[in-house]
Amino acid sequence: MLKKIGFNSWSRASAILTLVLLATNAPSWAQETVLHTFDDTDGNEPIASLISDASGNLYGTTFYGGANGVGTVYELKRSTSGSWTEKVLHSFNIDGSDGYFTTAGLTFDGAGNLYGTTFFGGTSDRGTVFELSPVAGGGWTEKVLHSFLDDSTDGGFPRAAVTIDAAGDLFGTTTNGGPNDYGVVYQLTPAANGNWTETVLHNFSSTDGANPFGRLLLDSAGNLYGTTSAGGGSTARCKYGCGTVFELKKNAGGTWVEKILHNFTVSSNDGTFPYGPVILDRAGNLYGTTNGGGAGNNGTVFELVQSKGWKEKQLHTFNASGDGVYPTPAVVLDATGNLYGTTQSGGAFSQGTVFKLSPTINGPWSETIIYSFDPSGAGGYDPAQGLTIDSAGHIYGTVISGGTFGDGTAFEITP
Repeated sequence: MLKKIGFNSWSRASAILTLVLLATNAPSWAQETVLHTFDDTDGNEPIASLISDASGNLYGTTFYGGANGVGTVYELKRSTSGSWTEKVLHSFNIDGSDGYFTTAGLTFDGAGNLYGTTFFGGTSDRGTVFELSPVAGGGWTEKVLHSFLDDSTDGGFPRAAVTIDAAGDLFGTTTNGGPNDYGVVYQLTPAANGNWTETVLHNFSSTDGANPFGRLLLDSAGNLYGTTSAGGGSTARCKYGCGTVFELKKNAGGTWVEKILHNFTVSSNDGTFPYGPVILDRAGNLYGTTNGGGAGNNGTVFELVQSKGWKEKQLHTFNASGDGVYPTPAVVLDATGNLYGTTQSGGAFSQGTVFKLSPTINGPWSETIIYSFDPSGAGGYDPAQGLTIDSAGHIYGTVISGGTFGDGTAFEITP
């Protein structure tokens, strides 16, 4: 049976899906600047994507490192001169009261509090949702909002960031747990006394998806969209399904109804195993990546267009000849409709790329490799998550290997 997926099978799945490529001498399109090099004491393996506050400061998490060796939450603050300074806001503790080992990014609320998840830890060691609140005079205070049980009533082992609505409720997914142990969609609601109440909105059953890894997307109508890394129906090459894109809609009775928007299949015209979230453009179209599938089985970028139902279009299929392979879980849109993302492997040095996809008139999307990660350079290599882009078109991200101390870096790419 499908059941639990071990931690190492995730999309640090480069460990499973490593491909040795012939290096090419393709030129880089953009310049990389290292904002911070991690040295284990302040974090190690910054797996998650960065987020930005209104002042342009960046926030993220590391899987390892920090005071207790089990991960951190950090801030990168930009000075008026343009230099960056890192500050550890919280070092996770493996003492049973805190979470530890986080693969997820962070989410801000309107008051400046940060929210996130940990893969392990909490009262049952099945992961947590936590809040970090700034303290007057400096410093941050952590509070565990929910400890997952990983049983028939609750999810377990969350890998994704949470999504917040206008009322301050948090929504997320867990990879496992629920009555079928294929994962759940949950909601956390704050109470006046400071406690939070969890409600499981959906239990996955494999036929409707299984083992969601990505964060949820909330649209203006309050509907939720996400992906599952498996499930959706058995095929010859995907015994437990190749993954799905789903929608959860709240009905008049207050319950949530799931609808499968797309079942991925093993074919040259479709991707397989979507590990990340979907994003929405102004026209209501959804975009995402798959870690496998496509003509070369090296992953794809896809679009779902709503037109008398949802129809999938493959925007790019990655190949092993000068291209990136195995895209990381997320893509981002700029103001003009271009998509940006990273790949775990491929490129000029076979250690991953930053790519740009641009729409063309009535034709396929055009790909440009704008940066190839170099294992011999100070910038590091092996991106594990997606990117952040600002209004000036500057791109920010992290890699989990390399840098001065070998513990990963945070970088900026300037066009």
